[in-house]
Amino acid sequence: MVKKAIIPAAGLGTRVLPASKAVPKEMLPIVDKPAIQYIVEEAVQAGITDILIITNRGKGVIEDHFDHSFELEHLLEQRGGRDDVVRELKSVAKMANIYFIRQKEAKGLGHAVLCAKSFVKDEPFAVLYGDDVILNDEKPVIGQVIDAFEKHGKCAVGIKEVTCEQIVKYSSMKIEGIEDNVYKIDDMIEKPSLDKIFSMYSILGRCVLTPDIFDILDAIPNGAGGELQLTDAMAVLARSKGMVGVDFDGVRYDMGNKFGILKANIEVGLKHPEVKDELREFIKKIAFEI
Repeated sequence: MVKKAIIPAAGLGTRVLPASKAVPKEMLPIVDKPAIQYIVEEAVQAGITDILIITNRGKGVIEDHFDHSFELEHLLEQRGGRDDVVRELKSVAKMANIYFIRQKEAKGLGHAVLCAKSFVKDEPFAVLYGDDVILNDEKPVIGQVIDAFEKHGKCAVGIKEVTCEQIVKYSSMKIEGIEDNVYKIDDMIEKPSLDKIFSMYSILGRCVLTPDIFDILDAIPNGAGGELQLTDAMAVLARSKGMVGVDFDGVRYDMGNKFGILKANIEVGLKHPEVKDELREFIKKIAFEI
């Protein structure tokens, strides 16, 4: 069973400046919860009990969010009538065993994962990218990837078909169908030019890996952008042992992108019991005026 997860959250958030200058992009809200809480909740719903969040300087507020705020909880209890809010605040601090480590230098996603080596030890582990909030009300997406890992006995990634504009920014998979929405992956490439893509399928934010990825990360050179790329290490693994890709069922929001943040707030807001009716009427009014 996969019980450990890593959430890399050390990115600088340059695509959403100036909002991310003083507030980590992972703490930008989707309605009334920060983005990273949705990611932690997804991991917990999939049965993960131990989560390591990789941050950097200036992101201590993430650690504060997942801690108790005794003064605030006490104040709300004293005022009365906010029992539901107090319960939610307390539940955030109890969702899982959450640990933190700093990535002291911005050396890429592969380096961030390598920082978790002592946390992982000899167990398989999940990776949930801190930019990607992926929602599914029935089956958490990382749970779908864990199921494929356990069934096929190979490292697994969540994949989706993307556009030409996206594929050159993400990665491209060399795939072959196995069953339904599961594919065999023999190779992959990070940030390919259009003449070097394997397919239009790319990894989108969810992986389940085994500890042998760390030896590969230790051995490979830096890749795209002069950074240590996790995709390059997984490519070595795919070519040597094979991997599986899951065309997952879920709605993804890129929280490192301004439009992704807006889209998440609108679509989640339209389902939120406190604001959905007002938001729907507001959207209708705006649409009529446009």
